[in-house]
Amino acid sequence: MSLFNILLIILLFYLIATFAVYLFQRKLLYHPSAPPQFTQSNTGEGLIHKFENINIKVNKNINLNGWFHFKDLNKKTILFLHGNAGNLDNRIYKLNYIGKLNTNFLIIAWRGYSENSGKPTENGLYEDAESAVKFLISKGISEKNIILYGESLGTAIAIHISQNKNFAGIILEAPFTSMVDMGQKYYPFFPVKFLLKDKYESKKKINNINSPILIMHGKRDKIVPFYMGEEIFNLANSPKFNYFTDHDDHMMEFNDDLINQVDLFIKKLN
Repeated sequence: MSLFNILLIILLFYLIATFAVYLFQRKLLYHPSAPPQFTQSNTGEGLIHKFENINIKVNKNINLNGWFHFKDLNKKTILFLHGNAGNLDNRIYKLNYIGKLNTNFLIIAWRGYSENSGKPTENGLYEDAESAVKFLISKGISEKNIILYGESLGTAIAIHISQNKNFAGIILEAPFTSMVDMGQKYYPFFPVKFLLKDKYESKKKINNINSPILIMHGKRDKIVPFYMGEEIFNLANSPKFNYFTDHDDHMMEFNDDLINQVDLFIKKLN
């Protein structure tokens, strides 16, 4: 076989692989279920705080499951925007700590997650988060009393919907600079910038946020590299605060040290 034919075969396989990555990219990005760790079902078992099962209408085709823990209308409310994998049950260990704060909280499951209809996309998840904000406002909670909490992928959604808004604060756990940067890290041999449908370009948006920001990231994060969280922090407007740890991976360990930092941040908000 000639060198030309060998190169032609290599090129053919590369094109097939590139097409496969393009075709299945959203299955690579979004993981609503991966049994046994991640499933579609929510039980709420183990959540020590009282909560209401709520259903938020996004549009005529999409409704979102969520849990709403309410203490007082005058308290801040944390809107928890979870990452790309798993269901609400997978966040119970975090909610048990968050519920100890002097705040209300709402966590929603994205479209396509936790038995919700629809399929996740970048614009779709932005719409989901904005619908959750509208739900809180309909309950009498003003925008200035809402704290957005983004976890991993949820950080990009929190950043997007908080641009030029008046939220009380933004908390970002393990933020990334953009999905293009992440794709180039994990798939360096593919033209990710041109293939990617959902780009989540947080580094281009973070400067549009005027609310106080707390950024949390572990230096041992093997999924979203720490330097990305550090870059987001450097690009953010003041007032900004960080909780960077030497030992945390992805996700961060929820313990008294972390929740105390969150509590201190909340107490600084107007």
